[in-house]
Amino acid sequence: MGHLGRAHPPIDISKKKAEARLAAAQERLLRLRLISGGQIGAKKIGPPLCVLFEGWDASGKGGAIKRLVAPLDPRHVRVTQFAAPTYDEKRHHYMQRFWKVLPGQGGMTVLDRSWYGRVLVERVEGFATREQWRRAYGEIVEFERTLAAEGMILIKFWMNVSDEEQLRRFESRRDDPLRSWKLTGEDWRNRGKRAEYTAAVEEMIDRTDRPRARWQVIPGDDKQYARFAVVEHVCRVLETKLAKRGYDLGAADEPGNPGA
Repeated sequence: MGHLGRAHPPIDISKKKAEARLAAAQERLLRLRLISGGQIGAKKIGPPLCVLFEGWDASGKGGAIKRLVAPLDPRHVRVTQFAAPTYDEKRHHYMQRFWKVLPGQGGMTVLDRSWYGRVLVERVEGFATREQWRRAYGEIVEFERTLAAEGMILIKFWMNVSDEEQLRRFESRRDDPLRSWKLTGEDWRNRGKRAEYTAAVEEMIDRTDRPRARWQVIPGDDKQYARFAVVEHVCRVLETKLAKRGYDLGAADEPGNPGA
């Protein structure tokens, strides 16, 4: 079945209840970020937080990122998108362009796409040689190990969506004049290679899921569920990491996981 085949929402929840879960999680996240940033509590600067998003086209990455950062002061979080590397970026090691956006102590960065492009789109589309993308698994694991050893909290999401739901969203975007810009010919071409991308994603998760840099597969067919599941997961990881570092989280209690 693989990692993606098991990605189903553990609960069926109404839109109203999902919105309430999201609002509670956002308030919880705001408090945790203020503690980690040294604005409240012991007022000591906490570890950097990097939240990385990968996923299918039309899987809800943008909506999830929007809800994740909505409660936060924009001075305390940076959202960075990555498209195909430029000519100049191709002159350097593929990791080079990611270093400059990583957060410092107390900071938070959200990555919309990341270094995993080397073992996903670059692999499937032939932009990297077989030797390059196979070598990249070890490079990525070592890179993330280095970041974690320096104290960074790294959270990785794969936003999953079924083949049927992706097609429905593509067609909805195509027929909406205000959203048709989101759909490109490349999106349709990528959809035609879904089997190849699925194999790449499964191998990516198998080879780069590590205790200090875990993958979290979010079932995205239900957008309302996916949005609060993302924020709640970030809260749980952040609470666990801060508690281990001796932070007094006070009222930032654990209200349960997305499947509760």
